[in-house]
Amino acid sequence: MPTLITYRTPIQEDWVDYNGHLRDAFYLLIFSYATDALMERIGLDADNRGQSGRSLFTLEAHINYLHEVKLGAQVWVQTQIIGFDQKRLHIYHSLHRAGFDEVLAGSEQMLLHVDLAGPKSAPFSASSSSSLQLLVDEQRELPTPEYVGRTIKLPGR
Repeated sequence: MPTLITYRTPIQEDWVDYNGHLRDAFYLLIFSYATDALMERIGLDADNRGQSGRSLFTLEAHINYLHEVKLGAQVWVQTQIIGFDQKRLHIYHSLHRAGFDEVLAGSEQMLLHVDLAGPKSAPFSASSSSSLQLLVDEQRELPTPEYVGRTIKLPGR
């Protein structure tokens, strides 16, 4: 099971702009919902967050807008774990739709596991670390996504 689908949605009318395209901000919203689903998958669901006082914060997010996404399109997010350590999680979300083989958009993100009482960084629980390692092992054969590790800069600088 290398492909981990974390979120599915139709594109809503209030998410599109005057050109009928998905607005920039709503790409991040969709990817944010996918992160929420990933959190549930690794044991950081609402009940666990309430009991442990631990959650994930987004430290950095890059979005690459690759192809048009229009009103009514049925889309889904695939999530790949790029890596993790004691407190951080590096992920890549890609946006897809049926009948189109190319990635519509991608979002590379760095997340931090946080003790909300601080708030301050905190190590993942053994259970979450185990769940993450299982996902990494399942996705081991996946290539590194093309847009991972990119920086924003003008050519020649």
